[in-house]
Amino acid sequence: MKHTLHKNTKIAYTDTGKGTALVLLHGFLENSTMWDFYIEELSKKHRVITIDLLGHGQTECLGYIHTMEDMADAVQTVLTELRIRKSIFVGHSMGGYVALAFAELYPDHVKGLVLLNSTSYPDSEERKMNRDRAIVAVKQSYVNFIRMSIANLFNEDNREKLTEVIENVKLEALKTPLQGIVAALEGMKIRKDREVLLHLSPYPKLLILGEKDPVLNFEENKKQIEGTSVSFASFPDGHMSHIENKDQLGKVLLDFFKTV
Repeated sequence: MKHTLHKNTKIAYTDTGKGTALVLLHGFLENSTMWDFYIEELSKKHRVITIDLLGHGQTECLGYIHTMEDMADAVQTVLTELRIRKSIFVGHSMGGYVALAFAELYPDHVKGLVLLNSTSYPDSEERKMNRDRAIVAVKQSYVNFIRMSIANLFNEDNREKLTEVIENVKLEALKTPLQGIVAALEGMKIRKDREVLLHLSPYPKLLILGEKDPVLNFEENKKQIEGTSVSFASFPDGHMSHIENKDQLGKVLLDFFKTV
């Protein structure tokens, strides 16, 4: 991984291939290794940038609350360093929230946008309370919190089938420092409603949802693209499409990139 500084904070990223820039943003408790399976194929025709978001992977914490805007600014620092002006963004879960914040802050730098198991909606009141409970839980028992959180992201039917893979996801998640976890939970809790971007932004957009996603209600989140030109794809599994529907996702992404 390469590193750059953003507000005296070390940001880690990778840069592979040549062509149109693809910026891949991981979700909460993940890091850029979640994209490893896809980099080889995607970098044949694209320049693929993966970034460890604030307080995740090899990127340091900036503070005690990492807003989605803070994370977007860190992404922009990396792209400035690499002299990349326009990119297609793919954001998984929290990475999608960051991509939307980036699109609002730096609209001229976005060429296309993919929300993967993600949403433009803000947290509901119930979800905000769940974030607060999560903050208490992770402070009380860090390892238990992570183990439970990761297992709960998968479609129930896959939890036994993918035991080994899920174990590896947990091991990566355990590299996330407590401060990074709490700061991200606080940041996600206060994020803005950005549905308007799906309606009004001029570049191609794609929403990908899991039909049995335990985190994001499928039917409810489909509604955010009603009356828009946003493309849509769905998979029959949970919140972790990049693992549960690995090959299909690769194909859907490559097909979308051709339209941008």
